[in-house]
Amino acid sequence: MSDKPVIPANWKAPFFTIWTGQTFSLIGSQIVQFALVWWLTEQTGSATVLATATLVAMLPMIVFGPFAGALVDRWNRRLVMIVADGAVALASLWLAYMFWIDAVQIWQVYLIMFIRALGGAFQWPAMQASTTLMVPEQHLTRVAGMNQTLNGALNIVGPPLGALAMSLMPLSGVMMLDVGTAMLAVVPLLFVRIPQPAQSSSVIAGAPRPSLLADVSEAVRYVRGWPGLLALIGAAMIIKIALTPAFALLPLLVNQYFGGEAAQLGMLEAVFGVGVVASGLLLSVWGGFRRRVYTLLSGLLILSGGLLALGLT
Repeated sequence: MSDKPVIPANWKAPFFTIWTGQTFSLIGSQIVQFALVWWLTEQTGSATVLATATLVAMLPMIVFGPFAGALVDRWNRRLVMIVADGAVALASLWLAYMFWIDAVQIWQVYLIMFIRALGGAFQWPAMQASTTLMVPEQHLTRVAGMNQTLNGALNIVGPPLGALAMSLMPLSGVMMLDVGTAMLAVVPLLFVRIPQPAQSSSVIAGAPRPSLLADVSEAVRYVRGWPGLLALIGAAMIIKIALTPAFALLPLLVNQYFGGEAAQLGMLEAVFGVGVVASGLLLSVWGGFRRRVYTLLSGLLILSGGLLALGLT
């Protein structure tokens, strides 16, 4: 007997209602993230401040990332998404007020970035896990493609929209945009049912459920037992550690070296997003080399070449 709940014939309506709300929330998050980073750039012009902001935004995923999936499987996924989006909305509302009374301090921006990242660390795994129970199996690949396209599109439209929002309204108004888009994600969750995974036969029979640490340890053992996967994850971590500081300092490059404004930074980040989408489309058509590691190494060489050329400017 399958543990997967029966998916109703009219699955599209509830799924796309939730998916659309989450899309608006992600757009709002991109706009606010861009605006906060540019505000820090203009207010401080400090590489240390931008690097600290990047670290603060990464900490929740570093600390909670290994446990988020296992926790989401234990909790009510609908409630996880409501709490995550609601916490982000409340944090943005508070910072909007601080901007409105002109009393914002750097540490407050750090705190908001941390709360936003913490919400994302649980919200996105809950949404992805729910997708498999809301969509028929034959459509899962298409939905995965939609999500990948959405991520690429956000990289293209998010920064320019952030620059546009900053040119049209004060930062308090920009923060309120995030509150509004978060509410667009929360409201559908109050009415649409999110299925939970059925209990396994061992749990139903009364056997104790493995602990959280046991689940995480099992995942670690699985990765360690696959040397190729372990090497790939290790390489990805090294690349992430090396590239994150470079991209964190892009606002300073635009503002202090080229004398640009938010619009120029938005265009630069949008061009990067276009490259991400274009490479994804190319890979989907081409399929890559027969040995996938060659495709991976080719991509790293192109990325390294582009960063080298940018540095030489």
